[in-house]
Amino acid sequence: MSEERFIDLEMRLAHQDQLLNDLNDVVTAQQTKIMQLEDLCKALIQRVRAAGENVPEGDPGDERPPHY
Repeated sequence: MSEERFIDLEMRLAHQDQLLNDLNDVVTAQQTKIMQLEDLCKALIQRVRAAGENVPEGDPGDERPPHY
């Protein structure tokens, strides 16, 4: 194998290593964001359920619309 070809292969490997590290950083950041969004969704579900429990029961047909 010629010296020039060997150097070319080393450069490609170095670029691929850098690309792999960059992609790993992106995936790690995405996973962190996904976990944050999952926590937010859980909190929102709990708030909606809690708000639903506080709604007074009754026939909504008896209520006047808010624009009157």
